[in-house]
Amino acid sequence: MDEEALRSSAGLRLDDAFEAARPSGRLERIFGTWDFFRLWIAQVVSATGDWLGLFATIALADQIAPEGSKSTAIALVLATRVAPGFFLATAVGVIVDRLDRKRVMVTCDLGRAAVLVSLPFVDTLVGLIIASTLLELLTMMWQPAKEATVPNLVPRDKLTSANSLNVAAAYGMFPVAAGVAALLAKAAEAVSDEGWVTTFRLNEEGLAFYVDALSFLVTALIIWRIAIPARTRDERRATKRGSLDLGGAIRELREGWRLVGKNPIVRSVNVGLATAVMGAGMVFLLGARFVDEVIVGREADFHAVLFSLGVGMAIGVGSASALQNRINRTRGFTSALIGAGVVLLAAASVDRLSLMIPLVVMLGMLAGPSYVLGFTLLHENVSNEIRGRVFSALLVLVRLCVLIALAVGGVLADLLDNLSERWWDGFITVLGARVELPGVRLTMWLAGVIIVVAGGLASWSLRAGAVPAAGPADGSDAPEVEEPAAETSAGPEQ
Repeated sequence: MDEEALRSSAGLRLDDAFEAARPSGRLERIFGTWDFFRLWIAQVVSATGDWLGLFATIALADQIAPEGSKSTAIALVLATRVAPGFFLATAVGVIVDRLDRKRVMVTCDLGRAAVLVSLPFVDTLVGLIIASTLLELLTMMWQPAKEATVPNLVPRDKLTSANSLNVAAAYGMFPVAAGVAALLAKAAEAVSDEGWVTTFRLNEEGLAFYVDALSFLVTALIIWRIAIPARTRDERRATKRGSLDLGGAIRELREGWRLVGKNPIVRSVNVGLATAVMGAGMVFLLGARFVDEVIVGREADFHAVLFSLGVGMAIGVGSASALQNRINRTRGFTSALIGAGVVLLAAASVDRLSLMIPLVVMLGMLAGPSYVLGFTLLHENVSNEIRGRVFSALLVLVRLCVLIALAVGGVLADLLDNLSERWWDGFITVLGARVELPGVRLTMWLAGVIIVVAGGLASWSLRAGAVPAAGPADGSDAPEVEEPAAETSAGPEQ
């Protein structure tokens, strides 16, 4: 039996399985099958834990770092959550494709839980970096296994909805995790300082790591109970297996840009999102430091800022999803990027939490739609045969920009801090009002400018291509592909 016949027979078996597994009523219209609904619930729990663990990791890095190098320490820890994916994503995808995907996901969840349980007892930066690297490697294996499983659980006519639900699960839990982090901080304050509290490290970060570990245990249990269709030996043999090429990311980046170079819409999305991510990476790296150094009053709480950003993103993403067929997506994408940069400039200019919170909500309401509209434009304007390589190139480029932001953000803040003290004594007077100019504020202003420039570059790319609207394109202007890449989900990593 040849490969095409194998795939056809597999498709027939899956179609029969989908009909048997379809739930009834509203759940059927949304999720397609009970098994995908269970997988989605697992993603919601896992994403909440991921965000919570990330917040706790940043807080722990800030605690254990030597004075004067906290930004550098946080940048190093965050870089370990990004760098492995940049260099090893292709090789890990090949390895996962050769294994049982269900067992990969369950094993990775159990492994992440074990690493997280040990994190409260880590008191050195080297130990935190090693633990973060292990977490990222396990996540890198979990993600492609999940993406490859989705088409086996969802009918073809529900794949687009499934991808949207996956994005919602990944980013919709941001405000939830921020809220949970704030509650755990209050719980840690309420716990008396007994010996057993110190022994088990039940402080704010410790509680967050324990809850995060519990979330992955729950995820492993849910996935273990999902009836994921197993591939036969013939189907495994029919699958084309790639080589373990550690340079695949660089090649995909170069080839993806070559393929989309003639499509102005796709080019504008790549330029806009990748450049904006560089500015956003600086904001995420320096946000806690900005609150500590600039915001006046002890009521300043970075968890409140994160929660406000998440709420704004949820509102923005929901509105963009509901109205995306009624708005000009190209103009909306570039306008949202420029608006987000302008609002960030305003948010970095205030010094009170009561003024900053509304601006952060507005920032989220603009940043969320830019992401949704950008990926929608790629879905509509990239032909099927090159879609996988285009998205792969974009995601690799985004990782590269995040690495650049993490590498220079903290160093730039310290450098600007020294220059501000030398040139202006750390402040200037505007209309009789004193404006503090710490390095972290100057860097946040620079991040806002970068995002505005990203929107401007995207808008310029569209004008240069003379594209009047965002109608779907057939990709006819893209070069031919000798070996078409498989379509991949555009969902972000968890």
